[in-house]
Amino acid sequence: MSGPLGATLAQGGVNFSLYSRDATGIELLFFDQPDDPKPSQTIVLDPVFNRTYHYWHIFLSGIQPGQIYGVRAHGPFDPSRGLRFDPSKVLLDPYGRAVVVPVQYSRVAASQAGGNTSTAMKSVVVDPSAYDWEGDVPLKRPSARTIIYEMHVGGFTRHPSSGLASEKRGTFAGLIEKIPYLQELGITAVELLPVFQFDVQDCPSEKVNYWGYAPVSFFAPHQAYSSRQDPLGPVNEFRDMVKALHRAGIEVILDVVFNHTAEGDHKGPTVSFRGLDNNAYYILEDDRARYANYTGTGNTLNANHPVVRRMIVDSLRYWVQEMHVDGFRFDLASILTRDAAGQVLPNPPVLWDIESDPITAGTKLIAEAWDAAGLYQVGSFIGDSWKEWNGRFRDDARSFFRAEEGSVARFADRFVGSPDLYGHKQREPEQTVNFVTCHDGFVLNDLVSYNRKHNEANDEGNRDGADDNRSWNCGVEGPTDDPAVERLRNRQVKNFLAVTLLSVGVPMILMGDEVRRTQHGNNNAYCHDNELSWFDWSLVAKHADVHRFVTLLNQRRLMRTVEHERQRKTLIELIQRANKSWHGVKLGQPDWSSSSHCIVLNVEMKEDGLLVFLIMNAYWETLEIELPPATHNGQSQWRRWIDTGLDSPMDIVPWRSAPPIAGAAYQAQARSVVVLLADLKAASV
Repeated sequence: MSGPLGATLAQGGVNFSLYSRDATGIELLFFDQPDDPKPSQTIVLDPVFNRTYHYWHIFLSGIQPGQIYGVRAHGPFDPSRGLRFDPSKVLLDPYGRAVVVPVQYSRVAASQAGGNTSTAMKSVVVDPSAYDWEGDVPLKRPSARTIIYEMHVGGFTRHPSSGLASEKRGTFAGLIEKIPYLQELGITAVELLPVFQFDVQDCPSEKVNYWGYAPVSFFAPHQAYSSRQDPLGPVNEFRDMVKALHRAGIEVILDVVFNHTAEGDHKGPTVSFRGLDNNAYYILEDDRARYANYTGTGNTLNANHPVVRRMIVDSLRYWVQEMHVDGFRFDLASILTRDAAGQVLPNPPVLWDIESDPITAGTKLIAEAWDAAGLYQVGSFIGDSWKEWNGRFRDDARSFFRAEEGSVARFADRFVGSPDLYGHKQREPEQTVNFVTCHDGFVLNDLVSYNRKHNEANDEGNRDGADDNRSWNCGVEGPTDDPAVERLRNRQVKNFLAVTLLSVGVPMILMGDEVRRTQHGNNNAYCHDNELSWFDWSLVAKHADVHRFVTLLNQRRLMRTVEHERQRKTLIELIQRANKSWHGVKLGQPDWSSSSHCIVLNVEMKEDGLLVFLIMNAYWETLEIELPPATHNGQSQWRRWIDTGLDSPMDIVPWRSAPPIAGAAYQAQARSVVVLLADLKAASV
């Protein structure tokens, strides 16, 4: 049968099907071990009986789950026509559900002339139904009560300080053992850096691709993230992780890379797609011999080609239906708006396919709404339900807290959900995903410790990585023993975490920021699978005050009302109906000038029964802020919940036990965030 694509178990055997328009012949190769020098069996598909349209297919009896297999595709090698067939190469099945990697896997062998049978990655037959989910179902958490924790599966537990057995470090199983930490922290979703099988050798010589933005399969979990190394181990261990996270109330969001593959440019390896149908899978330049490079990685996936569109949607459906994930973050999602010529489409079919598909429609869909060629669509990404990584929030929050001129008005807009970006679409307040740091760029500790990137360890002459970091080192470049500088850095870290978790939208924090993990100024650690990138668990005790600060912020965040989400109120409706007012040092006198570095927001939260008075002071001196009256029976009802200018444990307290404060003004210390509360039912404003 020509469908479904991939290796599908049927009664008594397996049906194999793959797409190749221009192939003249296809062979299926079966192996006993990943590094076998030759196949144990070769099946030649008959172009008459085993081909329907451009689908090559065959049913073979007796094949069992766990069978290792590969593909050889015969056809012309004519780059001027976009054809790159090479029958000497063993190819992965684009729909393969699992991948095995030989110990001696070689990207070089896949790039050069000649065979690579023993060193090629290979696919594995999987029975998706052979797993007991024990009643597990997607959590479908409201976005208003979602807190995303962006993390790297390997880096989370690979450090020796994790306390795990060596065989579990850096694996799905290792992550399971650290779920209690995530629960205590209070996050509700993990956003996992790429877990699709990727090529760790897609990197400069002597380095390793650590982040995983180098996919070779869109259906198979990364084999090296499994403590089980049998052919089916990674599939089941990934499912164990999802099931365990769901039991803990934590959703699983995958960072997916549908913009390029690890096959690289015209000099790159033949691993799968280019060897089967180069013209279909990639956007090619006019000469057809070279690859369009809107991704900065050498090639660009032709996402709006019908076959590629179907593969993307099929992949997402598989991860939802068979692997039970809760959502996806799309890397360089603006690539998906381009057609085969690289032009931007007004209504990209693949984006509408994804959001309108009945299976993916109920998941969290998050776009990184830009690409590496300058296309920037934050606030204008196509679709009715896509959320967006708000890069403007990151930039404007950084600018504000380093006291940049002209930043206060922009930052205030970001804090209330970026209505200038999202108001026109009449969308929900949670369309914006707010973050200050992510895997790409400075970690939070380094944002307040370095003025410049320090990427020398990448061996690229410090030319790689972003130059526009909007960082401030608080007076000293790098580590310091100066207690005053260290206190200021700690305060700035808490300021950034506070505004991220208090703002309107979906907050996202980066793994380790809650304990001030450092990369020593490296803002592009994609090639470091070592202690530079790993979570150092000794920091949990060292920076216990920051960890506590985040934990208490998260606890309150999870109490947020979701009524507006149920009623489908838009961001603009929420803002218009909110009883809020902006202030400065004096009530009713907000300073929006370019020289202003302080803004104050007073808001009535009727559903929570609270008045909130929020002071964000990025000025380098203490400011006396006039307070509105909040009295009951003549007694002051303002209570101090947060003041990052105070030492722990007074920097934040459990919000229900916030201590009262007296006086008609509050001393907001230099570079601090203050949150005061009053009971609405007892207030008279």
